[in-house]
Amino acid sequence: MDAHGNRPADTHSVAVGYLCWIFGFTGAHRFYYGKQITGTLWFFTGGLLGIGWLLDLIFIPGMCAQAERRYVAGPYDYTAAWLLLTFLGLFGIHRFYLGKFVTGLIWLFTGGCFGIGLLYDLWTLNDQVSEANVISTRL
Repeated sequence: MDAHGNRPADTHSVAVGYLCWIFGFTGAHRFYYGKQITGTLWFFTGGLLGIGWLLDLIFIPGMCAQAERRYVAGPYDYTAAWLLLTFLGLFGIHRFYLGKFVTGLIWLFTGGCFGIGLLYDLWTLNDQVSEANVISTRL
């Protein structure tokens, strides 16, 4: 709640978190909620050999609530950005969506900077969307 008692707009979805959880042994749901370190750990260990992956069924609503408090809502949708990164990230479409046309072109012509930029975006996309939302509200 803000100072006026209003609930902030949603940034992340529990339903999308559970959909990502299906591939959770890759850490997808953890990256979506901005938990990059444990997302990377899940990626390399198969969701802590499946145990952490199963436990996350219980933790997803809490992870969503943390993401809601941490990231800024606005005209740029987190779920849309994540879908674009997931399916078209090598082409930089998520960067075009966020108004980053120069780096979008670089990603387009270099395959996401040969994959390295794509990994960077996996770690920073929530912050990029949050920053774009802050900038758009200042204009």
